[in-house]
Amino acid sequence: MWGTPEPAPLPIGPADGHFDDVVIGAGFTGLTTALLLDRSGRSVAVLEARHVGAGASGATTGKLSLLQGTKLSAIRAVHSSAIARAYVDANREGQAWLLEFCSSHGVDVERRAAVTYAAEPGEVRAVRDEYDAARSLGLEVEWSDTLDVPFPTSGAVVLPEQAQFQPREVLTALAAQFQLHGGLLHENARVTGVSKLGQPTVTTADGREFHGANVVLATGAPILDRGLYFAKLEAKRSYLSAFALEGDVLEQMLISAGSPTRSLRGVPGDVSRLLVGGNGHVVGRGGSEAARIDDLREWTAKYFPGAVETHAWAAQDHTSHDGIPYVGLLPRGRARVHVATGYDKWGLANAVAAARTISGTILGSAPSWSKPLGRRITHPKSAMKIVTRNARAASAAAGALLAAELREVGSRAGGEVGRVGFSPVPVAVTTEQGEACRLVGVCTHLGAALRWNDAENSWDCPWHGSRFAADGSVLDGPATRPLDRKE
Repeated sequence: MWGTPEPAPLPIGPADGHFDDVVIGAGFTGLTTALLLDRSGRSVAVLEARHVGAGASGATTGKLSLLQGTKLSAIRAVHSSAIARAYVDANREGQAWLLEFCSSHGVDVERRAAVTYAAEPGEVRAVRDEYDAARSLGLEVEWSDTLDVPFPTSGAVVLPEQAQFQPREVLTALAAQFQLHGGLLHENARVTGVSKLGQPTVTTADGREFHGANVVLATGAPILDRGLYFAKLEAKRSYLSAFALEGDVLEQMLISAGSPTRSLRGVPGDVSRLLVGGNGHVVGRGGSEAARIDDLREWTAKYFPGAVETHAWAAQDHTSHDGIPYVGLLPRGRARVHVATGYDKWGLANAVAAARTISGTILGSAPSWSKPLGRRITHPKSAMKIVTRNARAASAAAGALLAAELREVGSRAGGEVGRVGFSPVPVAVTTEQGEACRLVGVCTHLGAALRWNDAENSWDCPWHGSRFAADGSVLDGPATRPLDRKE
């Protein structure tokens, strides 16, 4: 079964109005920020384009850990010890807040050791570097030469007493608490713009207006281009499958240090389940998405014989140029617009840390660790990464456009982008049950030619990661406008 089930829609509050704060996005960052502001007595509205947890928050593996793959060693490679410690402190506070919230609101949490392992001898050095970085930053990690798992390993770093949970249960509890405190949450309210003059006015696709002293962009990729974050971020898509299996479930949360990534955790219950994820790539690039899902299935069948797949889905997240999330005031936002993005697939503790920073800034009590993270200086290596990423993005966009110009659209099943007659604009065509749906095949953000995603039946942009459903509606930003119909 492809995709996770969607939750029931929430009650709709007032159509629009004036608020102290308007939060855009109902994932972990948006809901936690809104709840913290709500608890302080402020009037808050949350606007969500689809439904609560529709983005990365609802599709995460649910690992709440301070050991995050090889993240700490990567940060130490380009940042000072002070910034690396601030990152750990921020995540430690985010983790503690979420654990306390779950405990107070009846959300089940399972304590597990987090493990970063070497899948082959060539990855041992990277795992050793992570062990050294974690120890230097005060984490009581352990080294293990062997693991009790059915697949090959060549050594691992282990951090005990981390946690895992079902993310949708936490999101539902956050949304309920926000509304209980008087907050207004609007689903199916896609934001298309925020005014540049005067007090911020947030406009939705259906013409409603929400006014607030502050606006918080908690949308994965920021939907406003004023900070040029689309040029600093890299949008990545990764895949996850859930399997039912007999016997003992994995007792640790594991992730490999090398590529292709393998991320695993067990889910205890009446029927034991195994989550297997990985095979990430830049959105709109890297060939068949369906082939990546099949590769995960083949790997699981090899090492977990008898496992039966029950669900498969994908998640999208964004990486910053230097490994640290972007959290703070949006440039050219008149100190009224706040942004949080770039969690690099570790968006649970980081989301709460971002919420603490943004709500603290608004309330005048930002945490101490937020200053060194917000004021970090870009290292030359990180600056070069921005240049390299944009060069690759431009090359991918040019390649997609050339391929579209050379391809005459046929009538095969699925979707394709190419020429139809003498049209100068690429056309995106899907054929379902013999009927063709034709759309303008360029992204509504900056005009890159799109690619068909053969696993999720979507149109993906290879430039900055926007995604559109087969009918042209927006799935992921930075785009905010749907694809136009092509008659």
